[in-house]
Amino acid sequence: MTATTTPQRVMTASATTVLRRSVFWVAATVFAILVAVIGLAFAGSLSSGAALSPENPAPAGSRAIAEVLRQQGVRVEATSTLDDAEDAIGDPSATTLLYYDPDGILDAGQRAEVYGLADTVIVVDPAFEQLVDLSPDIAQAGAVDGELDDDCSLDAADNAGSITGAGFGYRYTGADSAVRCFGSGDGVYSVVQVERDGGTATVVGATSALSNESVDERGNAAFALTLLGRHPTLVWYLPSAADLVTEGAPTIGQLSPDWVLPAVALVALTALAAAVWRGRRFGPLIVENLPVTVRANETMQGRARLYESSSARLRALDALRIGAVERIALVCGLPRVATVDDVIAAASAVTGRSEPEVRRVLVDARPANDRDLVALSDDLLVLERAVVIAVTPA
Repeated sequence: MTATTTPQRVMTASATTVLRRSVFWVAATVFAILVAVIGLAFAGSLSSGAALSPENPAPAGSRAIAEVLRQQGVRVEATSTLDDAEDAIGDPSATTLLYYDPDGILDAGQRAEVYGLADTVIVVDPAFEQLVDLSPDIAQAGAVDGELDDDCSLDAADNAGSITGAGFGYRYTGADSAVRCFGSGDGVYSVVQVERDGGTATVVGATSALSNESVDERGNAAFALTLLGRHPTLVWYLPSAADLVTEGAPTIGQLSPDWVLPAVALVALTALAAAVWRGRRFGPLIVENLPVTVRANETMQGRARLYESSSARLRALDALRIGAVERIALVCGLPRVATVDDVIAAASAVTGRSEPEVRRVLVDARPANDRDLVALSDDLLVLERAVVIAVTPA
């Protein structure tokens, strides 16, 4: 083994070690990227969209009903703002308006405008305020489930026969006559239709009958198509955030409770009092001497005396070994991440000594007395010199 080829072999072994350790992190990074891409793909494919939307093909949407109505010649207009809904209605008497606002986006004034856009208005799953504005004689009656049979003269109910009633029920408390369909007992009905302003307003609580997931069950399809396909035009209105009425962003003071300002003032006064109390002068300034600078050899001798006084021979030898390992690794061209085993292998390769012998000097040997400590320190020095001579070109 020549002095020129030996360092090249050491550098090749070091590069191989670094490459082998880098493979794991590269593979882990690629795996994480693949998981993220697959997760995003599944998240996009499983997105449900808006419930009962005529453009949503997911189970909670209503695209199936809208497409069948279009095939039957009904012009289905999907709108998300009040202005768009108003523009889509050309003839109120020839238009059916479906209004579904589960988030309660519209205020009372906007709801009153919606209810007057068309002669035939269908309100799906209305909240309390929406019911009050539509008809004060209709009251909420809680959740309804199961199969509901036709029990009224409504054309949509006659064609359906029965529907899946998953949704909500209502009670009619007015003195005037009203069409009540699909009763679940105790005066609770899933569909209530009342006369208003020369037209009709129909409250539908059986939302499952309009969804893609349940449209093929029982008579859901017949009920939805008959109810929504009564006129040539169907305006399907689902309010969005664009309909929100705002008067500018509220200030922090408007958003904060009333007690915040007094509390902040009290904390500020307390902090000021504490600063005055703790920050007062206790006397004249004094001159403080700078720390004493200690030479490196004095520090080394001090630590050596401490090791000697406590008989910490192994600790002293370990301090020498750490320095020797770092210098041997630097001479052999090993990376900073190299382990002690890598240093032992490199030192053995360049000096021709066996790895057990090198390991004994660098790791395993334990001094039993001061003589052993001196002998092992000499062995470290000899090994380090041998490595330097071996890797230095002749």
